Amino acid sequence: MKETREKVILHCDLNNFYASVECLLNPGLKGYCIAVTGDSDMRHGIILAKSNEAKACGVKTAETVWMAKKKCPDLICVPPHYDAYVRYSKAVKNIYKRYSDKVESFSLDECWIDVTDSQNIFGDGKKIADEIREVVKQETGLTISVGVSFTKSFAKLGSDMKKPDATTVIDRENFRKKVWPLDVSDMLMIGKKTAEKLNRYNIYTIGDLAKADESLLKDLLGINGSKIIDAANGRDFSEVNGVDDEREIKSVGHGTTASKDIDNYQDVESLIYFLSEMISTRLRRYGVEGKTVCVDLRDTDLRHVTRQKALSRYTVLTKDIAKAAIELTKDNWNPSQSLPLRTVSVAVSGLKKTSDATQQDFFNENRQKDESVEKAMDAIRGKYGFQSIIRANFFGSDFIEDRHYGDEDLLPFKRG
Repeated sequence: MKETREKVILHCDLNNFYASVECLLNPGLKGYCIAVTGDSDMRHGIILAKSNEAKACGVKTAETVWMAKKKCPDLICVPPHYDAYVRYSKAVKNIYKRYSDKVESFSLDECWIDVTDSQNIFGDGKKIADEIREVVKQETGLTISVGVSFTKSFAKLGSDMKKPDATTVIDRENFRKKVWPLDVSDMLMIGKKTAEKLNRYNIYTIGDLAKADESLLKDLLGINGSKIIDAANGRDFSEVNGVDDEREIKSVGHGTTASKDIDNYQDVESLIYFLSEMISTRLRRYGVEGKTVCVDLRDTDLRHVTRQKALSRYTVLTKDIAKAAIELTKDNWNPSQSLPLRTVSVAVSGLKKTSDATQQDFFNENRQKDESVEKAMDAIRGKYGFQSIIRANFFGSDFIEDRHYGDEDLLPFKRG
């Protein structure tokens, strides 16, 4: 019987990625307290990322700019440069691909790399991690922290343990000592609400979780209860996807918080059309079409309603998506009787691969013209950016804050 080789997985995390890229774009910022922020004059005036110097002053991600400046009066705020973040992210990922064909993105600044088989060429996991850190630093000017372990979840924990520019090894001999004392919320798959549930049962650390009663956790969290206990005990057998593996797309959506409260149908229709156009663009990019439209409406009291409806045909067209979303909105929100809206999200699901042979409206000339127009808009935006061509009904819609976004699928702060 052939012995199964222990996996060696790296989790690479770019240090202060967005702030670090800003320092590369403007070297004069290096060494100062800087923060990448939304527009400080709008509701999204929050800290999106910060430098180590700003962090040392107590500045936190997601807090408002004015709160951050109270802690750090000398804080330098810079706007995000999304195209640069995408460019640097791709450059770093290309470095990772030199060491393995199993590279899986977790976000724009994080990747897992399975180097189990690469050890025959490059040495053990720590040696590979240290070499990758140096290559990334030399070729891009950025630094990374790397976790080396036998599971994806432990590798991610490792990359968080020592920053910046460090390698941390978590193996079968030391994981109880290194991992189990950590707060249970540090574990992958455990968000704030799940952590609160676990705390109510005196599960505060990952060690507490590892020793918890599995039947209790299954009753409390369903199948995820078993998964997180397994992860805490080093029994996470999930694979690192290959660089060419396609992620199964179940829905395509986009949402945003308006920069001012929406209290009339005209504004909400403009916003829905804007979101629908972004979704339509992405559907065509992925080569899929959808048959179900969903809207999520959140008012100024943060109460929300989610509704969906099935379409009569599969579609990728902006007008089909927007029409259904607007109908759902009008059925569930009345500006004269309801609180103003703060956040609007639209999504399309029930997806299938686009195929000309199966289009139900193949001979519908108007529909073909609409599709041709939208494909032409895609081509223009692909060359000159999303905002290079916009519909007339977006003019004057100053509450649509993220109209300047480029490739929203790769943005670090994407919505929806």
